[in-house]
Amino acid sequence: MEDEVVLLDFWPSSFAMRVKIALGEKGIKYKCKQEDLFNKSPLLLEMNPIHKKIPVLIHNGKPISESLIILQYIDQVWNHKSPLLPSDPYQRSQALFWADYIDKKIYGIGRRVWMGKEDQEEAKEELMQCLKTLDRELGDKLYFGGQNIGVVDVALVPFTTWFYSYETCGNFSIEAGCPKLVAWAKRCKENYQSVSEALPHPLQIYEYVMELKKRLGLV
Repeated sequence: MEDEVVLLDFWPSSFAMRVKIALGEKGIKYKCKQEDLFNKSPLLLEMNPIHKKIPVLIHNGKPISESLIILQYIDQVWNHKSPLLPSDPYQRSQALFWADYIDKKIYGIGRRVWMGKEDQEEAKEELMQCLKTLDRELGDKLYFGGQNIGVVDVALVPFTTWFYSYETCGNFSIEAGCPKLVAWAKRCKENYQSVSEALPHPLQIYEYVMELKKRLGLV
């Protein structure tokens, strides 16, 4: 019997993009159901009653929430190809450390940048410090996972499609401070179809950001 895989998605969400990349790398067929986060569906509320957030992966009727947990689940269930996490326990712990670092930093700081409130300058500095830290961690490697993308790459690359919005709303350049990171993002999109298919065009994200700012009364 073929697995039934459904993703509760919201197309601009970097967290949902992660899941789409992972499923693409594993070659898993799935149905994608778009959610309206201002009018959440009964299915989303049923499948994620605690956080009421996307993404939610529904595998044969069973829901898995929180994107990094979903990535680990996908890697364990469909372990026939494209491993996302190292088999070595220490290397695995380090990969999860950096994925967690990305989780705790980029979304919240980036949101403060594009919202453009009084703490924007402070947020820009924090974001650049965070990205420079990741730039140094990448170093001269092709990918954070080494020769191939791994969980850290999958966790981070969706945010790069938001870089244009951060830069335009904040009037600064990420590439100027993090050239290796920007080159890595281009490499991911050029070399991995799963990435190029999962990431919307940066201008689409920017249009969404401007609509959201109007909705929130920020412009």
